[in-house]
Amino acid sequence: MNRSDHLKVLIDEQALQERVKTLGRQIREDYGEEPITAIGVLKGSFIFMADLVRAIGGDVKVEFLGVSSYHGGTRSTGVVRITQDLRHPIEGQHCLIIEDIVDTGLTMDYLHRMLDVRGPKSLKTVSLLDKPANREIEGVDIDFVGFTIPDEFVVGYGLDLGELFRNLPYIAVYTP
Repeated sequence: MNRSDHLKVLIDEQALQERVKTLGRQIREDYGEEPITAIGVLKGSFIFMADLVRAIGGDVKVEFLGVSSYHGGTRSTGVVRITQDLRHPIEGQHCLIIEDIVDTGLTMDYLHRMLDVRGPKSLKTVSLLDKPANREIEGVDIDFVGFTIPDEFVVGYGLDLGELFRNLPYIAVYTP
């Protein structure tokens, strides 16, 4: 049996692209003409981020931050590990954390606390997917949400299972 036999499309390619364009317009409206430093959380957000920064338009700097809390499985370990830090200071900048999915909230809570002490002018979050049913930390702020999804393990459009499925142009539920 092929691993892709375990996939069921949850959000198709067209719905993803339409929502990303809408998010880009909302973000630009929120920031006005102000420059934005987009901070992509690797690896999962890279495809979403590429599409989103084009949809935002205007002056956008791009930074990357590597974190891991899954370590190859289908459930978060609860331990957030930095695998790559920002290359440049963010003090005094409008920063937008770009995340693929907010699940337990542990990673987002950690990132907000870690980045806030670096003195950004503002710090907001956009997440392609939000899975509130699995939240372990209350009060995790997501300023812009693409889609709210059920408590299912999803892959595609940057999200993976053991580094596979990131290249799918849609979001699919993976059922072993």
